Amino acid sequence: MTRDAPARSLGERFRAEGLDWLVPEWEAHTSVRAFATTRSGGTSQGPFATMNLGRATADDPAALAANRARLSALLPAAPVWLEQVHGTAVATLHATPPATVPKADAAVTREPDVVCAVLTADCVPVVFASRTGRAVGVAHAGWRGLAGGVVEATVDALRTLDAPPSDLVAWLGPAIGPTAFEVGADVVAAFCDRHADDARCFVPRTAGKWLADLPGLARRRLHAAGVAAVEGGRWCTSTDDARFYSYRRDRTSGRMATVVWLARRAV
Repeated sequence: MTRDAPARSLGERFRAEGLDWLVPEWEAHTSVRAFATTRSGGTSQGPFATMNLGRATADDPAALAANRARLSALLPAAPVWLEQVHGTAVATLHATPPATVPKADAAVTREPDVVCAVLTADCVPVVFASRTGRAVGVAHAGWRGLAGGVVEATVDALRTLDAPPSDLVAWLGPAIGPTAFEVGADVVAAFCDRHADDARCFVPRTAGKWLADLPGLARRRLHAAGVAAVEGGRWCTSTDDARFYSYRRDRTSGRMATVVWLARRAV
Protein backbone atom coordinates (compact mmCIF):
# COMPACT_ATOMS: atom_id res chain seq x y z
CA MET A 1 0.00 0.00 0.00
CA THR A 2 1.05 3.61 -0.59
CA ARG A 3 1.89 5.96 2.27
CA ASP A 4 -1.47 7.78 2.08
CA ALA A 5 -3.52 4.55 2.28
CA PRO A 6 -4.41 5.07 5.99
CA ALA A 7 -5.88 8.49 5.16
CA ARG A 8 -7.95 7.03 2.32
CA SER A 9 -9.17 4.22 4.57
CA LEU A 10 -10.30 6.62 7.30
CA GLY A 11 -11.86 8.96 4.77
CA GLU A 12 -13.80 6.15 3.14
CA ARG A 13 -15.09 4.98 6.51
CA PHE A 14 -16.26 8.47 7.41
CA ARG A 15 -17.99 8.97 4.06
CA ALA A 16 -19.75 5.62 4.46
CA GLU A 17 -21.13 6.88 7.79
CA GLY A 18 -22.17 10.24 6.35
CA LEU A 19 -19.42 12.20 8.13
CA ASP A 20 -17.49 15.09 6.59
CA TRP A 21 -14.64 14.84 9.08
CA LEU A 22 -11.14 15.87 7.97
CA VAL A 23 -8.25 13.45 7.48
CA PRO A 24 -4.71 14.76 6.96
CA GLU A 25 -3.00 14.21 3.63
CA TRP A 26 0.64 14.16 4.59
CA GLU A 27 3.83 12.12 4.58
CA ALA A 28 3.38 10.48 7.97
CA HIS A 29 4.32 6.88 8.70
CA THR A 30 1.72 4.27 7.78
CA SER A 31 1.13 3.52 11.47
CA VAL A 32 -0.19 7.06 12.07
CA ARG A 33 -3.92 7.76 12.22
CA ALA A 34 -5.36 11.25 12.64
CA PHE A 35 -8.51 13.23 11.96
CA ALA A 36 -10.52 16.28 12.99
CA THR A 37 -14.24 16.18 13.63
CA THR A 38 -16.70 18.76 12.33
CA ARG A 39 -20.23 19.70 13.41
CA SER A 40 -21.69 16.63 11.69
CA GLY A 41 -22.54 13.26 13.16
CA GLY A 42 -23.83 13.95 16.66
CA THR A 43 -27.00 14.33 18.70
CA SER A 44 -26.69 17.83 20.20
CA GLN A 45 -29.24 20.54 19.46
CA GLY A 46 -29.37 24.33 19.08
CA PRO A 47 -26.03 26.15 19.03
CA PHE A 48 -24.29 22.86 19.84
CA ALA A 49 -25.72 20.98 16.86
CA THR A 50 -24.70 18.30 16.32
CA MET A 51 -21.29 16.81 17.22
CA ASN A 52 -20.30 18.92 20.21
CA LEU A 53 -17.50 17.24 22.16
CA GLY A 54 -16.72 20.00 24.67
CA ARG A 55 -17.58 19.21 28.27
CA ALA A 56 -17.11 22.83 29.37
CA THR A 57 -20.26 23.93 27.53
CA ALA A 58 -23.95 24.23 28.43
CA ASP A 59 -24.86 21.32 26.19
CA ASP A 60 -27.22 18.56 27.34
CA PRO A 61 -25.03 16.03 29.23
CA ALA A 62 -26.76 13.07 27.60
CA ALA A 63 -26.12 14.42 24.11
CA LEU A 64 -22.51 15.13 24.96
CA ALA A 65 -22.05 11.61 26.32
CA ALA A 66 -23.57 10.14 23.16
CA ASN A 67 -21.30 12.25 20.97
CA ARG A 68 -18.19 11.22 22.88
CA ALA A 69 -19.28 7.58 22.72
CA ARG A 70 -19.61 7.79 18.95
CA LEU A 71 -16.14 9.29 18.66
CA SER A 72 -14.64 6.62 20.91
CA ALA A 73 -16.27 3.89 18.83
CA LEU A 74 -14.12 5.01 15.90
CA LEU A 75 -10.91 4.89 17.94
CA PRO A 76 -8.77 2.10 19.42
CA ALA A 77 -9.34 3.59 22.89
CA ALA A 78 -11.06 6.56 24.48
CA PRO A 79 -9.17 9.82 23.83
CA VAL A 80 -7.05 11.20 26.65
CA TRP A 81 -8.69 14.59 27.14
CA LEU A 82 -6.75 17.55 28.52
CA GLU A 83 -7.62 20.46 30.78
CA GLN A 84 -6.71 23.13 28.24
CA VAL A 85 -5.64 26.50 29.64
CA HIS A 86 -4.07 28.29 26.63
CA GLY A 87 -0.64 27.48 28.00
CA THR A 88 2.45 25.61 26.82
CA ALA A 89 2.52 22.47 29.02
CA VAL A 90 2.80 19.15 27.18
CA ALA A 91 1.55 15.84 28.59
CA THR A 92 3.50 12.71 27.67
CA LEU A 93 0.98 9.87 27.53
CA HIS A 94 1.67 6.22 28.27
CA ALA A 95 -0.22 2.96 27.89
CA THR A 96 -1.70 3.36 31.37
CA PRO A 97 -4.20 6.27 31.34
CA PRO A 98 -3.34 9.19 33.63
CA ALA A 99 -4.99 9.14 37.05
CA THR A 100 -6.21 12.71 36.62
CA VAL A 101 -6.93 14.92 33.64
CA PRO A 102 -3.61 16.44 32.54
CA LYS A 103 -3.52 20.25 32.74
CA ALA A 104 -1.86 20.85 29.40
CA ASP A 105 -2.43 22.19 25.91
CA ALA A 106 -0.58 19.47 24.04
CA ALA A 107 0.01 15.74 24.29
CA VAL A 108 2.58 13.36 22.82
CA THR A 109 3.06 9.61 22.89
CA ARG A 110 5.07 6.77 21.39
CA GLU A 111 2.74 4.09 22.74
CA PRO A 112 0.49 2.31 20.22
CA ASP A 113 -3.28 2.90 20.42
CA VAL A 114 -2.96 5.79 22.89
CA VAL A 115 -5.14 8.57 21.49
CA CYS A 116 -3.90 12.16 21.90
CA ALA A 117 -6.70 14.73 21.59
CA VAL A 118 -7.44 18.45 21.78
CA LEU A 119 -10.68 20.42 21.57
CA THR A 120 -10.98 23.60 19.51
CA ALA A 121 -13.48 26.15 18.21
CA ASP A 122 -11.21 28.71 16.44
CA CYS A 123 -7.76 27.88 17.86
CA VAL A 124 -5.43 25.92 15.61
CA PRO A 125 -5.16 22.17 16.24
CA VAL A 126 -1.60 21.22 15.25
CA VAL A 127 -1.00 17.52 14.66
CA PHE A 128 2.53 16.10 14.69
CA ALA A 129 3.70 12.76 13.37
CA SER A 130 6.96 11.02 12.76
CA ARG A 131 7.88 9.87 9.26
CA THR A 132 9.46 6.81 10.85
CA GLY A 133 6.59 5.99 13.20
CA ARG A 134 8.39 6.80 16.44
CA ALA A 135 5.87 9.19 17.98
CA VAL A 136 2.85 11.46 17.47
CA GLY A 137 1.37 14.48 19.18
CA VAL A 138 -1.20 17.24 18.99
CA ALA A 139 -1.30 20.82 20.28
CA HIS A 140 -4.10 23.29 21.00
CA ALA A 141 -2.65 26.52 19.60
CA GLY A 142 -4.61 29.70 20.15
CA TRP A 143 -2.79 33.01 19.90
CA ARG A 144 -1.67 32.89 23.54
CA GLY A 145 -0.30 29.38 23.19
CA LEU A 146 1.43 30.16 19.90
CA ALA A 147 3.00 33.31 21.26
CA GLY A 148 4.04 31.49 24.44
CA GLY A 149 5.69 28.59 22.64
CA VAL A 150 3.31 25.62 22.68
CA VAL A 151 4.51 24.50 19.26
CA GLU A 152 8.16 24.61 20.30
CA ALA A 153 7.35 22.82 23.57
CA THR A 154 5.59 20.02 21.68
CA VAL A 155 8.50 19.64 19.28
CA ASP A 156 10.87 19.43 22.26
CA ALA A 157 8.67 16.78 23.90
CA LEU A 158 8.67 14.72 20.71
CA ARG A 159 12.45 15.01 20.53
CA THR A 160 12.64 13.27 23.91
CA LEU A 161 10.63 10.43 22.35
CA ASP A 162 13.31 9.97 19.65
CA ALA A 163 11.39 11.97 17.04
CA PRO A 164 13.62 14.95 16.15
CA PRO A 165 12.21 17.91 14.18
CA SER A 166 13.74 16.63 10.94
CA ASP A 167 11.66 13.45 11.35
CA LEU A 168 8.37 15.30 11.88
CA VAL A 169 5.51 16.31 9.63
CA ALA A 170 2.68 18.56 10.81
CA TRP A 171 -0.93 19.21 9.84
CA LEU A 172 -3.05 22.21 10.73
CA GLY A 173 -6.73 21.52 11.29
CA PRO A 174 -9.68 23.91 11.03
CA ALA A 175 -9.19 27.28 12.74
CA ILE A 176 -10.28 30.88 12.41
CA GLY A 177 -8.94 32.21 9.14
CA PRO A 178 -6.96 35.34 8.21
CA THR A 179 -10.03 37.26 6.99
CA ALA A 180 -11.99 36.75 10.22
CA PHE A 181 -9.63 37.06 13.18
CA GLU A 182 -9.54 40.69 14.30
CA VAL A 183 -7.05 41.43 17.07
CA GLY A 184 -5.63 44.37 18.98
CA ALA A 185 -2.16 45.73 19.55
CA ASP A 186 -1.55 43.33 22.46
CA VAL A 187 -1.72 40.32 20.16
CA VAL A 188 0.53 41.93 17.56
CA ALA A 189 3.07 42.78 20.26
CA ALA A 190 2.95 39.26 21.73
CA PHE A 191 4.35 37.93 18.45
CA CYS A 192 6.28 40.78 16.87
CA ASP A 193 8.19 41.79 20.00
CA ARG A 194 9.85 38.37 19.84
CA HIS A 195 9.80 37.71 16.10
CA ALA A 196 9.74 40.88 14.02
CA ASP A 197 9.05 38.96 10.80
CA ASP A 198 5.71 37.80 12.23
CA ALA A 199 4.42 41.23 11.21
CA ARG A 200 3.67 39.78 7.78
CA CYS A 201 0.88 37.75 9.43
CA PHE A 202 -0.97 40.92 10.52
CA VAL A 203 -2.91 43.17 8.15
CA PRO A 204 -3.98 46.62 9.47
CA ARG A 205 -7.76 47.01 9.44
CA THR A 206 -8.84 50.05 11.47
CA ALA A 207 -7.18 52.18 14.11
CA GLY A 208 -5.70 49.80 16.67
CA LYS A 209 -7.03 46.68 14.94
CA TRP A 210 -5.43 44.09 12.69
CA LEU A 211 -6.49 40.90 10.92
CA ALA A 212 -4.28 38.05 12.14
CA ASP A 213 -3.34 34.95 10.17
CA LEU A 214 -3.37 32.39 12.97
CA PRO A 215 -2.58 29.37 10.75
CA GLY A 216 0.21 31.40 9.16
CA LEU A 217 1.67 32.13 12.59
CA ALA A 218 1.50 28.42 13.42
CA ARG A 219 3.39 27.61 10.21
CA ARG A 220 6.07 30.14 11.11
CA ARG A 221 6.53 28.66 14.57
CA LEU A 222 6.73 25.16 13.11
CA HIS A 223 9.32 26.14 10.53
CA ALA A 224 11.35 27.97 13.15
CA ALA A 225 11.28 24.82 15.32
CA GLY A 226 12.68 22.76 12.45
CA VAL A 227 9.48 21.18 11.12
CA ALA A 228 9.69 21.83 7.39
CA ALA A 229 6.73 19.75 6.14
CA VAL A 230 3.45 21.43 7.13
CA GLU A 231 0.09 20.67 5.50
CA GLY A 232 -3.51 21.76 6.04
CA GLY A 233 -4.63 25.08 7.51
CA ARG A 234 -7.08 25.99 4.77
CA TRP A 235 -10.42 25.70 6.63
CA CYS A 236 -11.90 28.75 8.36
CA THR A 237 -14.10 27.97 11.33
CA SER A 238 -15.61 31.46 11.46
CA THR A 239 -16.80 31.74 7.86
CA ASP A 240 -18.14 28.17 7.47
CA ASP A 241 -20.90 27.98 10.08
CA ALA A 242 -22.49 24.92 8.49
CA ARG A 243 -19.40 22.80 9.02
CA PHE A 244 -17.51 24.22 12.00
CA TYR A 245 -18.06 25.62 15.47
CA SER A 246 -16.63 29.08 16.12
CA TYR A 247 -16.49 30.72 19.52
CA ARG A 248 -15.49 34.06 17.99
CA ARG A 249 -18.52 33.97 15.68
CA ASP A 250 -21.20 32.57 18.02
CA ARG A 251 -19.91 32.86 21.62
CA THR A 252 -22.24 30.01 22.60
CA SER A 253 -20.53 27.23 20.70
CA GLY A 254 -19.63 23.57 20.68
CA ARG A 255 -16.13 22.15 20.36
CA MET A 256 -14.52 19.93 17.74
CA ALA A 257 -11.89 17.29 18.44
CA THR A 258 -8.62 16.60 16.67
CA VAL A 259 -7.06 13.23 17.45
CA VAL A 260 -3.91 11.31 16.55
CA TRP A 261 -2.52 7.91 17.48
CA LEU A 262 -0.11 5.20 16.43
CA ALA A 263 -1.95 2.14 15.20
CA ARG A 264 -0.71 -1.10 16.70
CA ARG A 265 -0.41 -2.55 13.22
CA ALA A 266 0.84 -0.36 10.41
CA VAL A 267 -0.74 -0.67 6.96
